[in-house]
Amino acid sequence: MAKLTPRERYAFKLTLENLSLYKGRNTELITLLVPPTKQIFDVTNYLRNEQGQSANIKSKTTRKNVSGAIESILSRLRNVKTPPENGIAFFVGHVPVGADQTKMITEVIEPPAPLTTFLYRCDSYFYLDYLKAMLTEDEVYGLLVVDRKEATLGFLKGKRVDLIKNIQSLVPSKHGKGGQSRLRFERLIEIAAHEYFKKVGELCNDAFLEVEGLKGILIGGPGATKDFFVKNEYVHHELQKKIMETFDTGYTDESGLHELIENARPSLQHLEIAHEKGLMEKLFTEIRKENGGLATYGEEHVKRALEAGAVEILLVSEDMRMMHRTYICPSCGKNFEVDQKRSDEPFYSCPDDQGQCQLVEQKDMVEDLAKTCESYSTEIELISTDSSEGQMLLQAFGGIAAMLRYRFSR
Repeated sequence: MAKLTPRERYAFKLTLENLSLYKGRNTELITLLVPPTKQIFDVTNYLRNEQGQSANIKSKTTRKNVSGAIESILSRLRNVKTPPENGIAFFVGHVPVGADQTKMITEVIEPPAPLTTFLYRCDSYFYLDYLKAMLTEDEVYGLLVVDRKEATLGFLKGKRVDLIKNIQSLVPSKHGKGGQSRLRFERLIEIAAHEYFKKVGELCNDAFLEVEGLKGILIGGPGATKDFFVKNEYVHHELQKKIMETFDTGYTDESGLHELIENARPSLQHLEIAHEKGLMEKLFTEIRKENGGLATYGEEHVKRALEAGAVEILLVSEDMRMMHRTYICPSCGKNFEVDQKRSDEPFYSCPDDQGQCQLVEQKDMVEDLAKTCESYSTEIELISTDSSEGQMLLQAFGGIAAMLRYRFSR
């Protein structure tokens, strides 16, 4: 998959989110995925056949809408000789707009990664799973935290930590008495521990062995148990080759997986989660300084710093869904620029006469900020909410903060 810029990734994700909101009254929404290996001639023949089959639809309105959607796709395909490098995806159909009326939705996407499957689907929603999967990070790591009491397995997928399984060992603690009884009991403990480690190894084999593109395995835990587990090769030899390092952690439950990621950060600097955490920690360090440091936050302050060319790196939450809307009051003629949630209806009352204003223009805030960044050679980083730091950016800082080139008055 070609590496998307933050702006491209945001736009692609937003497009899919918008498409997921559309719901047809019946099976009037068509999804067509054309892989790069598919001949356009074969696609048009397939669509003409589907158009013929649509004549059997009982509902006159549905029949008309489906046929019209297919014709719309066919007209666009007439200008396409071969599919683009990664293929092409069509999302076309009618959605209700009230009063028994519908409007035609048409979205044509060249995906960021090659489509591998030809798909035609006519349903009450658009089929987006194949494209959503392209937003998932390619890099996958296996995680294991283990001691003699318990073990927890998980995955690091891009920026997300997924729990697989937690097991308790039931290995007895050390025997306090002396003599032959103590020696016999310790042998039994070691046998129990060996069986427990074998079970952990088998769980690792089941979880990690068939994962395509597994980059490596990180193993953590308190004390020397983790190193003993690795040294004695309890996992399949193919997985043994993928073990990167062992790291000390204080916990071996689910929280131990997150601790493992923290402690493994120097080995994973190229991973986006480590990169994002590093940026956010740098931001927090600057904010905590008595003089405010080289950082600012909050929409108004960040925008002023950005327009003054003072921002080195703009940090924006990937889940911020805001629109910058311009209204005009028909009574007094004043213009008002307002930031509102994307989900909010475009409505604004004039502060002077309380009359309803007319919407003149609206722009996605992140897209607008990205354009401003280009004007000042400012780097923009979209921060996910998969980490606690990312959640804090969205919830505590309003989804926007900045690292500054020089100190700028708030």
